[in-house]
Amino acid sequence: MAISPENFKPTFHLGHLPERQDQDEITLMIVEDHTIVREGLRALLALDPNIRILGEADNGKDAIHMVGTYKPKLVLMDLSMPDMNGMEATREIKKRHPDIKIIVLTVHKTEEYIRASLAAGADGYVLKDATHSELKMAIKMVTEGKTFLSPSISDQIVGGFLDGSGVQVKSPLEMLTHREKIILKLIAEGNLNKNIATYLSISIKTVEKHRSNLMRKLDFHNTAALTAFAIEKGLVTK
Repeated sequence: MAISPENFKPTFHLGHLPERQDQDEITLMIVEDHTIVREGLRALLALDPNIRILGEADNGKDAIHMVGTYKPKLVLMDLSMPDMNGMEATREIKKRHPDIKIIVLTVHKTEEYIRASLAAGADGYVLKDATHSELKMAIKMVTEGKTFLSPSISDQIVGGFLDGSGVQVKSPLEMLTHREKIILKLIAEGNLNKNIATYLSISIKTVEKHRSNLMRKLDFHNTAALTAFAIEKGLVTK
């Protein structure tokens, strides 16, 4: 659910935006499903007089709705969230609001996540073990129209992406093997592991391994998220 005006008091009421805003002010939204991380970010960013936090959301779907309502200059976007992950939310927000800047703030350091996030439209990629000064630099650079990536990310990965010589970015569905797609469909249809094992003539342990791989590749944490993804991609019908 979103941290909407009922739970978080923005600095203005909807429909009463100031007619003139400070050009140097950075209006920002935080999208993060872990409350303690979200509160920490809010407290940290509140120390900067040039930053105004308009609202917060704890999942991708609510983030899309709230971004359309609040129109921030910048969004700090987690990747691992329920209902809709940050990758899909980033892609949809950029499609609807191309001028809004998005910085992915995540624990994921792999090339797969970095490339996919940039391809989805992210303007920055910052690791959650970054320092306060690094996050401030990221916000400054991105709002100035530049791209920022944490220094600990390999220059080779970044260079390969920017010059087009790297591995092509695949969509989440394309990252799955044929067998994984079949198992995803069976899971989304409500089948238990033992039933899937019997149907495919494989062991329950193998099904569990495939399920774990699906969770990892798609960055989901429960069956409901897998089911929603399968429906969205047309593998099953509601």
